[in-house]
Amino acid sequence: MRTSAPITDSAELAARALLRMVLARLGPREFAVQLWDGEQWPPEPEGPADFKLIFRSPNVVRSMFSDISSLSFGEAYIYGHLDVEGSLIDVFESGDRLLTIHYPAAEKLRLARWLWSIPAVKNPANGTFGGFARRNISTAACIQAAVNYHYDHPVDFWKLWLDESLSYSCAYFDSSEISLASAQTNKLDYICRKLRLAPGQRLLDMGCGWGALVLHAARHYGVQALGLTLSPQQAEVARERIRLAGLAGKCRVEVASFLDFRSDATFDRIASVGAAEHVPEKCFDDYFAQAFSLLRPGGQFLHHAIVRAPSVEARPGRSFMDRYVFPDHFLATIGRTIAGGELAGFEVRDVESLREHYKLTLEHWLQRFEAAQNTIERQTDPLSFRVFRLYLAGSAYEFRCGRLNIYQTLLTKPERGRSGVPLTRADWYRQAPR
Repeated sequence: MRTSAPITDSAELAARALLRMVLARLGPREFAVQLWDGEQWPPEPEGPADFKLIFRSPNVVRSMFSDISSLSFGEAYIYGHLDVEGSLIDVFESGDRLLTIHYPAAEKLRLARWLWSIPAVKNPANGTFGGFARRNISTAACIQAAVNYHYDHPVDFWKLWLDESLSYSCAYFDSSEISLASAQTNKLDYICRKLRLAPGQRLLDMGCGWGALVLHAARHYGVQALGLTLSPQQAEVARERIRLAGLAGKCRVEVASFLDFRSDATFDRIASVGAAEHVPEKCFDDYFAQAFSLLRPGGQFLHHAIVRAPSVEARPGRSFMDRYVFPDHFLATIGRTIAGGELAGFEVRDVESLREHYKLTLEHWLQRFEAAQNTIERQTDPLSFRVFRLYLAGSAYEFRCGRLNIYQTLLTKPERGRSGVPLTRADWYRQAPR
């Protein structure tokens, strides 16, 4: 996986000096460092190391610090030039500090001279998740291509680390001790109770994945459920699961964009769980307007989506997530979310943060993913394993520190001023049907 130009003694000395200067600027360094020749640098001040960074070659120093960004740091890891011994989640706090170090002008000149004396790393462009190739295409085609890049892979890959329901969204934990499968079932129940589903109602799932919610809602709440996905592979799996469950008369899945979907009849309830993140910023208001038009008066819409914290500055430089994991994704703030819903005509009835729940969910996924490393690398390739491992660990850190949050926002379409919801939330917390 590692490819680089020959290294000279002077370039090796430059890489070593550059690392010393950068790490000195970092301040307290609770991690250890191992260089390409085996030299070890203990934490400063000395003490137990939170983790160890292993630089496999001097060349990676140039690629990481000549264009400082989450992309350059991420590529150093996924291509095997940089390794981590210990918990990958623990790396990101120091990584954030490395991205924002301020260097005086004289140091910048010295760093530049060192950097350009080190040969560049050459990374082969390959792998199942080897990066999204952008093209000059329409917005709809771009959304389709981005979704297909991330999701259109054999279901066996996802089964290795998701739970049995194939829920690829934030679970809901009664406590941190329960299993991932139980927490995902809790989430499905909680969504159904929040929407106050009842037999005979028509439910639309905007972005249904492999069908977990439509199956659960049809089986346990007696609704007529329709799921939409842009992924043909997801639709194929969801349809087979519906058939095996004997629920073909109650739910179905179509391959369609929810932004362009048309229906002869409106729906009583609409859910969007982890789908809005794929809506471009310029289409965000259209997304709410579309949900409003598809919902009957008196109906309810549950919007479940990741948001960014407006008080936290974006990381400088190019994005690893945008290049390798979720191309063209957009994370609104919760304020922008509420404004978009209200602009469309919705009344906001409830807003709930599930940030700690997503941290736990991601930690479960990461643990299961790492445990399946050998199988995943055989199914895909080592680079793709590293891409997803870095994405899961980084996301767990983002929710742990509060850079990212996730909210369930319940919106209603009032009917002549009547919201159609009870005075309290008591019914949400009753024992769910099984």
